[in-house]
Amino acid sequence: MPSVKVLGQARSSSPGMTRNTCCCSPGAVQRLLPILAWLPNYSMQWLKMDIIAGLSVGLTVVPQALAYAEVAGLPPQYGLYSAFMGCFVYFFLGTSRDMTLGPTAIMSLLVSFYTFHEPAYAVLLAFLSGCIQLIMGFLRLGFLLDFISCPVIKGFTSAAAVTIGFGQIKNLLGLQNIPRQFFLQVYRTFLSIGETRVADAVLGLVCMVLLLVLKLMRDHMPPVHPEMPPGVRLSHGLVWAATTARNALVVSFAALVAYSFEVTGCQPFVLTGETAEGLPPVRTPPFSVTTANGTISFTEMVQDMGAGLAVVPLMGLLESIAVAKAFASQNNYRVDANQELLAIGLTNVLGSLVSSYPVTGSFGRAGGRCPPGSPGSCVPTDGSAGALVLLSLNYLTSQFYYIPKAALAAVIIMAVAPLFDTKIFWTLWRVKRLDLLPLCVTFLLCFWEVQYGILAGALVSVLILLHAVARPGTQVSEGPVIVLQPASGLHFPAVEALREAIVSRALEASPPRCLVLECTHVCSIDYTVVLGLGELLQDFHKQGVSLVFVGLQVPVLRVLLSADLKGFQYFSTLEEAEKYLGQEPGTQPYNICEDSVPELKAALLEA
Repeated sequence: MPSVKVLGQARSSSPGMTRNTCCCSPGAVQRLLPILAWLPNYSMQWLKMDIIAGLSVGLTVVPQALAYAEVAGLPPQYGLYSAFMGCFVYFFLGTSRDMTLGPTAIMSLLVSFYTFHEPAYAVLLAFLSGCIQLIMGFLRLGFLLDFISCPVIKGFTSAAAVTIGFGQIKNLLGLQNIPRQFFLQVYRTFLSIGETRVADAVLGLVCMVLLLVLKLMRDHMPPVHPEMPPGVRLSHGLVWAATTARNALVVSFAALVAYSFEVTGCQPFVLTGETAEGLPPVRTPPFSVTTANGTISFTEMVQDMGAGLAVVPLMGLLESIAVAKAFASQNNYRVDANQELLAIGLTNVLGSLVSSYPVTGSFGRAGGRCPPGSPGSCVPTDGSAGALVLLSLNYLTSQFYYIPKAALAAVIIMAVAPLFDTKIFWTLWRVKRLDLLPLCVTFLLCFWEVQYGILAGALVSVLILLHAVARPGTQVSEGPVIVLQPASGLHFPAVEALREAIVSRALEASPPRCLVLECTHVCSIDYTVVLGLGELLQDFHKQGVSLVFVGLQVPVLRVLLSADLKGFQYFSTLEEAEKYLGQEPGTQPYNICEDSVPELKAALLEA
């Protein structure tokens, strides 16, 4: 009897690794608190550069936070309330060296959709989103993000970029009484274009140009080399700090211009206005709201937020993981999606105690965290950035009055412009045109309702995936016998397609022909497939021809042997199958009875 070739799954374990690992082991504690892994190796020589990076990030965060509060439809101080808690929490729990947490353009847009521009709703949404993210982290549900495809993400972020960017046109042009609903906003903006305030428009465009120039300078800075003279390295660091803190520089410039006009008694700009002074009080999230019409209970608030309780936590995690993985790939380290869930969830829960709305990670802040050539982990930059936000809240809020809204609009537009990825359409057209369908569905429906766009895009992606499962590709070789090779796994939706392919090529031929089912790529089958294969074996037997199997992996072979299919024949190689079907003497098929093949039975039991 020829020997049986069994393709088992490799199982290996590291020396000394036990099956049961204590949850209180040093490794488990380090996974829960990543700071314990890098802090012992942190060098005080890195501290200076990390503090400089943190101050630069803080100067980026403060004007962005004020601007994103406008996107969320909240008073400007709520942007600052949301900007510091993530810095301190992520310091201990985060697994990315290049990211911090805070308000972002996309998250602010989602908050505006689901909180009706009411701070109480926004703070409660942060608390509930954080609780959901914490539960997902403890249950290790980070894998759920794998079901949202890249075209859906690109469609959503591109639509968000258009929505946010166009929403700032009114502030850029100094227009008043423009609604927030996107289509009405477009209509009223074009209708009111004749009411443009020239001063705001000029200032806004100047700010955009300055931001663009500073960004290009940052992107084209040459790397620092140790052999550079100290003076050159110092100037390089100063230019890096200035271009990284470009938002703060441009906003300060605009505020100084506005203040100069205020002193003269003529104010041509629309200003941000009063911002609540001081640090936010520490208090529990509002579980009810009292209005002129009565008290809105917690249950009613949850019902009002509706789909936001699912969309906001998932999209917050998705945006943060996308940023973290992008920088991890660039800088050769790994991030833990489940640990990121815990970090974001705890940030939102604790943030809700200081009146924060939901936060996540973003490219805008992450890109400025580490100076070029910094040897450190850059995690300590979070502390100095958070401290700068707190100092701004305590001492600088009165100065925010003079910031023109046109300058903040320029900051937002320049921040969201890179989110609109024009290249993705051409890339998908070249790579796989079918992926344009979920992208376009998501992009278009997000202008109507964000949750509908995301759900519809995800549904289309799942349908495309299911179609591939139900109609797997097959390779057919014509020779002395027909060889049909499924290109992927076999599951119950694919039974009819497989049957049709086999019957049309073998049984409906004149005369009927033998067929080899080459199953090298089939790693699993289900009961419905087994039934379908049994019916095919019977049909082949009635026609007086053979259906045989080649390249079965151990799990699949075990299932087919357990089913005890009548007429089941398996060969280890295609050559042996062709010899048998060619009726060449001396070649025997493998017996389908497991007990009669002791070698096969032992191999299967061992696997």
